[in-house]
Amino acid sequence: MRRKNAVLGKISNLSPTDVRRDVLASLVVFLVAVPLCVGVAVASGVPAELGLITGIVGGLVVGCLPGSSFQVSGPAAGLTVLVHEAVQQYGLASLGVLVLAAGLLQLAFGALRWGRWFRAISVAVVQGMLAGIGLILVLGQVYAMADADQPDSGPAKLAGLPGLFTHIVGSTGALAAFAVGVGTLALLVLWPRMPVKVRLVPGPLVAIAVATIATAAFGLPIAKVEVQGLLESIQPPGIGELGSLAQVSVIGTVLAFTLIASAESLFSAAAVDRMTDGSRTDYDKELMAQGVGNTVCGALGALPMTAVIVRSAANVQAGARTKLSRVLHGFWLLLFAALLPAALGVVPLAALAGVLVYAGAKLVPVQLLRPLWREHRGEAVILGVTAVAIVVTNMFEGVLLGLLLAVVKTAWETSHVSLEMSELTGGRLTVVVTGNATFLRLPKILDALEALPADRPVELDLSELRHLDHACRTALDNWAAQHNGADGPPPSTQMPLTTAGSAAGG
Repeated sequence: MRRKNAVLGKISNLSPTDVRRDVLASLVVFLVAVPLCVGVAVASGVPAELGLITGIVGGLVVGCLPGSSFQVSGPAAGLTVLVHEAVQQYGLASLGVLVLAAGLLQLAFGALRWGRWFRAISVAVVQGMLAGIGLILVLGQVYAMADADQPDSGPAKLAGLPGLFTHIVGSTGALAAFAVGVGTLALLVLWPRMPVKVRLVPGPLVAIAVATIATAAFGLPIAKVEVQGLLESIQPPGIGELGSLAQVSVIGTVLAFTLIASAESLFSAAAVDRMTDGSRTDYDKELMAQGVGNTVCGALGALPMTAVIVRSAANVQAGARTKLSRVLHGFWLLLFAALLPAALGVVPLAALAGVLVYAGAKLVPVQLLRPLWREHRGEAVILGVTAVAIVVTNMFEGVLLGLLLAVVKTAWETSHVSLEMSELTGGRLTVVVTGNATFLRLPKILDALEALPADRPVELDLSELRHLDHACRTALDNWAAQHNGADGPPPSTQMPLTTAGSAAGG
């Protein structure tokens, strides 16, 4: 109650200029959000109204909570593929419990102050994740642009493209739908080149409006959005669905929801912070705000939410001053869903698919690949492998593979080791090992030692090592015993026993 009163107090103290700017910004965000909310819902295989419900919760609930002041939450294209897979596997009735569990996890992570740790996720993994999502989204929505059913897996989507082309050429309805989708996509591509005054109206809204008018004017026989009604679309999870949380596969899906939604929201917050001069985002509070939003969405059986950079950037660029703009955007969505639900029924699905193809393509960081390859080749490999793995397997396994590669790359880069040899009196050799001796560098170390003359005793000096793991210590002990014999010098170290033992166990 105290936080709510604080928010209301700040809003009541706004100047008329600030209120006017926030109202105008909220209208801009609302116009951007409507086609994206509906498009993401349809692409996820759920009623269009569920996308609007998530947008409403993102505005009216998350908009009032502490965290970021300017970023706007709602259904995101980045979760479309995962939601579609979950709905296909577990059914629409189970969606609410998945989102509810993810929201509760986000709340727990925020309360434990783990929000900052999401920033430790490799940027290459996140970019690869988004690229993989974008590729799957593009491949799937190309089928939707032709009013055709999309295959389930990424490889099947790729393999089915020749058949899709044959279907488009051989069917008048499919050709008409595809033409509408391509026209929508072309308008979105050209929209940034329009005059500034024209671009005040969001491109997706214009593209949907033009496609809807053209479809009606020419009487094109293509599929439209199915409208069920706002209240009829709400499906709170039941006791049976809650019991499904005991399944290992369901837990994996919940973790994937949590990881992707949290990472996307916090990376969006970092981007919005760079766009504004206001207070910085408290990542733990923002994570808890997202958790509250997803908990409410799960209780309503709606789509999962994240902070969406497209809407957030539109909010900042439209001149928003406070949280009032994002709260009002949720209010406009509620009015639209309550008063004009029939307006959705005239929107062609091919046009929404065109909007999502455009959104999916923008998730693939094409412009970053060449400079990333030149400057950080390992990061580029992680990005590419993560994206391809998501397309070939699934979201969860692809992200896990990317994280594993990032950890291995970091371990490899930090485990540099060097060997310096010098000759002592009496023909003895000493080898000083410096750096971080881990099992990853063990082949290099042993190759260098085995190249030494077999007939000369060797003393290993390990006192300069910053880190020595158990595998290396054991291997060096064995090599010294074999090379020098039982009476020869063992690997020496000048580190105190407790420090050496700690390093060896590290």
